[in-house]
Amino acid sequence: MSNDFIFANDPQEPAKAETSNTKVKWKLLIVDDEKEVHAVTRLALMDVLFEGAGLEFISAHSLAEAKQQIDQHPDLAIALLDVVMETDDAGLQVANYIRRDRENRFTRIILRTGQPGQAPERAVVMNYDINDYKAKTELTSQKLFTSVMSALRSYRDIMRVERQRQSLQRRLDQINDLLKHNYPQAWQAVQQQQQEEDDT
Repeated sequence: MSNDFIFANDPQEPAKAETSNTKVKWKLLIVDDEKEVHAVTRLALMDVLFEGAGLEFISAHSLAEAKQQIDQHPDLAIALLDVVMETDDAGLQVANYIRRDRENRFTRIILRTGQPGQAPERAVVMNYDINDYKAKTELTSQKLFTSVMSALRSYRDIMRVERQRQSLQRRLDQINDLLKHNYPQAWQAVQQQQQEEDDT
């Protein structure tokens, strides 16, 4: 592993504004073929607290392992993906697996690469549905902390909107059921109107 990836000392440690409790932890998937990367990532983020909850670290060292972990943990908050592993684009394949195969639009994807030339930032950001791109050589522990905190905030907000959407859908379904059983003629009229709007 390149020595450049060993995190540089930051002038200040992140402040701990929150205290740990029994809240469910935020799941963070680390996908990298180098064990040292997993170790330093855990070390840099082990004290992170967000809304009273810490991080649960999940590791994968290959494309196959990453897919397995993604299948087992559909509620991943963040995926930290190395681009180059067993192939030059293994991390990009993981990103596609999350977005296309699993149809997961919620997990925040942060790409990390030690070989930017293999996956130029502009091309990757344009062609893959990722949320951040970092070169390992410039990624200090403070920058990683900042990226992870930003991703957690984004994930939290997205999930709030999704829960609200689901709640509204349940209410609409309940209203629809009541209308169907108690006012069948009105229900049929609504269905016909909806069909006409869909056809236009």
